[in-house]
Amino acid sequence: MSCDADNGGSTSLVGCAVELSGLVDYQEGAVVSRTVIDKETGTVTLFAFDKGQGLSEHTAPFDALVYILEGEVQITIAGQAQRVCGGEMLIMPANEPHALTAVQPFKMLLVMIRS
Repeated sequence: MSCDADNGGSTSLVGCAVELSGLVDYQEGAVVSRTVIDKETGTVTLFAFDKGQGLSEHTAPFDALVYILEGEVQITIAGQAQRVCGGEMLIMPANEPHALTAVQPFKMLLVMIRS
């Protein structure tokens, strides 16, 4: 099977071993995302955040697992802030306000299961 992870499509990843961190690149002053799986039952999305970038406080109707691939992020859940570093994961509970801010450039994998 030929694996072409650089063409931007998630179907090219099916059945292929790839390094997650290499599937999304940093962009100065921006947040970059790439959807890996988008199904009715859930999503898997890669993100790359430049230093100082983030997501403002919001809620989601489902638990979300965040795995930090590299770098460092401050994640605030219901007013409680904590730093999460490369190789660590955190579960953000459904319906709790949360926000993210890049302490340094970081990449993360976000897994949200809707059922």
